[in-house]
Amino acid sequence: MSQTKDYRVSHLDALEAESIFVMREVMAEFERPVLLFSGGKDSIVMLRLAEKAFAPGRIPFPVMHVDTGHNFPEVLEYRDRRVAALGLNLVIASVQEAIDTGLVRELPDGTRNRIQTPVLLAAVEKYRFDALFGGARRDEEKARAKERMFSFRDEFGQWDPKNQRPELWALYNGKHHPGESIRVFPLSNWTELDVWHYIAKERVELPGIYYAHDREVVERGGMFYAVNEFIRLRDGETSQVRRVRYRTVGDASQTAAVLSEADTVEKVIDEVAATRITERGATRGDDKVSEAAMEDRKREGYF
Repeated sequence: MSQTKDYRVSHLDALEAESIFVMREVMAEFERPVLLFSGGKDSIVMLRLAEKAFAPGRIPFPVMHVDTGHNFPEVLEYRDRRVAALGLNLVIASVQEAIDTGLVRELPDGTRNRIQTPVLLAAVEKYRFDALFGGARRDEEKARAKERMFSFRDEFGQWDPKNQRPELWALYNGKHHPGESIRVFPLSNWTELDVWHYIAKERVELPGIYYAHDREVVERGGMFYAVNEFIRLRDGETSQVRRVRYRTVGDASQTAAVLSEADTVEKVIDEVAATRITERGATRGDDKVSEAAMEDRKREGYF
């Protein structure tokens, strides 16, 4: 009597297969896709998935960074090095350039997260991108939990959460007219912990700020912001050197660190497994403007 082996696919392998399928589906349906790449952990994992999806060939689309000008130096260094190693075409949509040309106006508080949306939409129109890979995950924030894997955007780049297409049996509807586009989120079904397990499994290199290190910070509203050219001490504030790491990487003017001793990927996994606050909730000052801050930005065209 012959025996058949019980074939099982691990949770990570299933997530990887789904993401790779989505990327290949986009290449089959769209003419000008682009991958949004900030040098953060989620976009780094997406880039790794794209490598595997199209190996042994090169990644068949460019990567784009919406550069607010308020970056962590470690992240920019990693971005440039990784793009060069893969021989990719890097498109930079510069918020500073948009300010200089009058496309957007600098906000009174000096932050730039909100004004990057028009810059992104202008780049989409200029390069005629019809599909944009984004690294958003459903566990990050409640507005992102509303989006489908293929998120339709109209000719103005806007998103209507009440008008989304069904995705039954992994069938994705990429139909769009000229000027319209689709945001594609291959990591939709991943969690922060899944991302870190995958980083460990694939031995993916990350910018050093994702691991515990000593940094001069100032505490504001229970969060620790790095003291740098974008964040200056206010009257009555004092800085201190604390051992911290970053759970997410955004603008240096709005992204806080968390106190941590996790200086290896294994320690980070243990730390993330024990936390009960999402990385955006714990570290992103721009999401604390209102309960609907993220959804408002996404309706306007934010990724």
